[in-house]
Amino acid sequence: MAMLWRFMRVAKYSTRGLSQEVKVRGIITHSRHSSSRSIPSDIAANTASLNTVELLGKVYPRDDYSNVTEKILSKVGKNLHNQKHHPLWLIKEQVKDHFYKQYTGRFGTPLFSVYDALSPVVTVQQNFDSLLIPHDHASRRREDNYYLNRDHMLRAHTSAHQWDLIHSGLDAFLAVGDVYRRDTIDSTHYPVFHQMEGVRLFSCHELFCNVKGGEGFQLFEQGPRTAHKQESHTMEAVRLVEFSLKQALTRLMTHLFGDGLQVRWVDCYFPFTHPSFEMEINFQGEWLEVLGCGVMEQELVNSAGAQDKIGWAFGLGLERLAMILYDIPDIRLFWSEDERFLKQFVVPHVCQKIKFQPLSKYPPLINDISFWLPSETYSKNDFYDLARTIGGDLIEKIVLLDEFTHPKTKKISHCYRITYRHPERTLTQDEVHDIHQAIEASAVRELGVEGRF
Repeated sequence: MAMLWRFMRVAKYSTRGLSQEVKVRGIITHSRHSSSRSIPSDIAANTASLNTVELLGKVYPRDDYSNVTEKILSKVGKNLHNQKHHPLWLIKEQVKDHFYKQYTGRFGTPLFSVYDALSPVVTVQQNFDSLLIPHDHASRRREDNYYLNRDHMLRAHTSAHQWDLIHSGLDAFLAVGDVYRRDTIDSTHYPVFHQMEGVRLFSCHELFCNVKGGEGFQLFEQGPRTAHKQESHTMEAVRLVEFSLKQALTRLMTHLFGDGLQVRWVDCYFPFTHPSFEMEINFQGEWLEVLGCGVMEQELVNSAGAQDKIGWAFGLGLERLAMILYDIPDIRLFWSEDERFLKQFVVPHVCQKIKFQPLSKYPPLINDISFWLPSETYSKNDFYDLARTIGGDLIEKIVLLDEFTHPKTKKISHCYRITYRHPERTLTQDEVHDIHQAIEASAVRELGVEGRF
């Protein structure tokens, strides 16, 4: 799901049958059970030129919005969530197994379909317009997303597939995949991470069939929008959808973390919500705080062709779940190919308890970089992206250490502290010095800053 992003950043269905294959925006996917075909990295290999970007067998013309880097393109097609015995695969399989067992149709078949091989390349229309995100909304900014061009991008959330899947006739589904966002650099943020979207729609009969006197209730009415519900929803419908979502998430968290867990609901937007959000989880002692999930915007549901239904949606960050469940301290480790890391997750059953045993702690190397900003168009995310492109996963963290405005010229200076640490070996000062100098030179050349090195 879309993280409350700049919306509130942290850190987010049917009786109609489908054939074995469903065409979703030109992509053939499989209904009911998981479609787990990963894209091999050699197929995903891309060729970037001055005028085009080639990715997943297609060529995209560059324009003034193109900002995706080679480092990011090299991650496309890795599909860590589909690599057997990877910790993200374990989390995905646990959630999938839970939904298959908890929610079944009339004939005992799984109610939820799972889609985990949808292309991460989407249109801007899919990523934003279909979710009713306004054209002037901050979440669309080039500084926060990876654009192939003005019309295509790497999805910023699995919500990009929400409209297509509902429009294809699905009423209950989980969508899993890698998502891409330009972001800060620290142990819990990475420009590529993985999400699981959950959506369920209800017809009037499905929602009220087990309610005493429910035959007299309706899903919709015409009234004003209030702090308690959307203008088109009846209060009875909203409360039942709210209850269903809370129950679904509480059961899921209990399944993952154990029966002793208590759940506290914070800013869940149950009456109505922005159409883009993500559930965040924070352990507070024995409490689990849940943020950013809720009743779906009815205008979105209607536009996708399900006008007679009402529903809920939630989003889970798989890395966040895995870091808590397995006690993994650094998000970069998910990309490790070190057998000392990967072998810890080779277990006979996906629900087996695992406590990550840290690899040797290698010492960090710290270097600072200072420069005058070129103009008001400068973005910190531009610098973070540039640094990561050059330093890759050797960069553990970047912190804006100091910001200074010259009293006479009014020019602004930034000083960043870069922490370098390899998760699997000791770095030398010489190799870090070379990387740091390359970052300095690139910042001057690519961002137009004036060095204070």
